[in-house]
Amino acid sequence: WYALRTTYGREKKAYEYLLEQGVKVFYPTIKTVKVIKGKRKIVYVSRLPNIFFAYGTERELSTYVFDNTHLPFLRFYYRYYYVRRVMYKTPMIVPDNQMKTFRIICQAESPDTYVTPDCIHLFERGQRVRVTEGMFAGAVGRVARFKRQQRVGVYIDGLLTMVTAYVPSSYLQPIDEE
Repeated sequence: WYALRTTYGREKKAYEYLLEQGVKVFYPTIKTVKVIKGKRKIVYVSRLPNIFFAYGTERELSTYVFDNTHLPFLRFYYRYYYVRRVMYKTPMIVPDNQMKTFRIICQAESPDTYVTPDCIHLFERGQRVRVTEGMFAGAVGRVARFKRQQRVGVYIDGLLTMVTAYVPSSYLQPIDEE
């Protein structure tokens, strides 16, 4: 899975175009209620402004990313790193197991999930678990106490940390480190 970014909130337009082209994509949204012209409407807004995900090889996705005719606002989301004071960049790849858990958490549409661009360091010390029941069933992550509640979180290196709503201990099954 490659993280892709757009400019000026056009991720839905790029998502729909890639979907029409037969590319496997994921656009994390959440249902909210907004008042538009005095009327309450249910709308879907992006959980990660200007970012969505596409599955494929770098070569396949490059045809869309560098297509300045149809998608001039689409680019790879890059991870920057230094080697001996020289900066390099590579497109960010999200492993399948992290993407699976991320999708489970997003599809639960719990209003109590939390997304932050930082690493929540409790995960490094937390035990790795799988959620066995409830709306987050199947999610794999690390146990953390966040905002005084037990939650399960997934950290996508360099992009974000997403934690679930409260998860009772009876819904958790410990798993071995990989």
